[in-house]
Amino acid sequence: MMEIWTEKYRPSKLDDVVGQEHVVKSLKAYVKSGSIHMLFAGPAGTGKTTCAIALAKEFYGDKWRENFEELNASDERGLDVVRGRIKNFARTAPIGGAPFKIIFLDEADALTPDAQAALRRTMERYTATCRFILSCNYSSKIIEPIQSRCVVFRFSPISEEDMKKYLLRIAEKEGLEITEDGMKSLLYVANGDMRKAINALQVAASLTKKIDAEVVYKMAAVAKPEIAKELLETAIKGDFLKAREILDKMFIEDGLSGEDIIKGLHNAIFDVSIPEIKKAEIIDRMGEVEFRIVEGSNERIQLEALIAYLAAIGKE
Repeated sequence: MMEIWTEKYRPSKLDDVVGQEHVVKSLKAYVKSGSIHMLFAGPAGTGKTTCAIALAKEFYGDKWRENFEELNASDERGLDVVRGRIKNFARTAPIGGAPFKIIFLDEADALTPDAQAALRRTMERYTATCRFILSCNYSSKIIEPIQSRCVVFRFSPISEEDMKKYLLRIAEKEGLEITEDGMKSLLYVANGDMRKAINALQVAASLTKKIDAEVVYKMAAVAKPEIAKELLETAIKGDFLKAREILDKMFIEDGLSGEDIIKGLHNAIFDVSIPEIKKAEIIDRMGEVEFRIVEGSNERIQLEALIAYLAAIGKE
């Protein structure tokens, strides 16, 4: 079975984590003191889980698995789990002379309100034997009493420079060649998400050792920026039938879904040379079309309606 690269190349030390230097500096201080609960908040693929595991390895050494409990959204997250599994782990003594255990609740914003209410008392009661690290995409979904018990660390999207260095390091170890346009396409597909970038690289590498833009876009189900821009410009010029041909190609040859195409058009609209007020009107219409597609409307009809709208305002 093929090894997943996001796990294979996950940093085992805090110093190896890229793109979150401001967070890593504070976490190193935690390793020395360990006196607080923590809340990691930020977009997907920015290193929240990696930092929690790396912190545990540095804090506990070889005994980290015995003193570190991880629960994520795939586990049951109701009131019974907080009162049972989490409480039982929190109140038992740490192993190997460690001062306390760590419970890591990944995607904590998926906890039910009742479970969060029960958790706040557990965090307070068992501070002597356990510390909590909560991870979430949206800290606003965590109730205030829990946020006030934690130090909040904000994770930002990984910069293109840091992501490029890490991908090149993986490519060197795997014997891959990433072309210049291939790297640009990986960074475009990832949009600050390191996990997405590594997964896209691995899928592309399963086809060829030379990673170029064509392979990346083919495997990542993302609209090519130049094609999306061409579609917009053609429609705005008033050439509806030509724009419809480009749309057909994106649907049939590229195998993109309606949502994939809308996301590509949304990214490309900022590169089109039209007045800002027109861009605002188009984005507003894109939002409406995207909502209709998500709610179950026919993708082709909605997108053809969008390019018909573009052709109409282009003629104006």
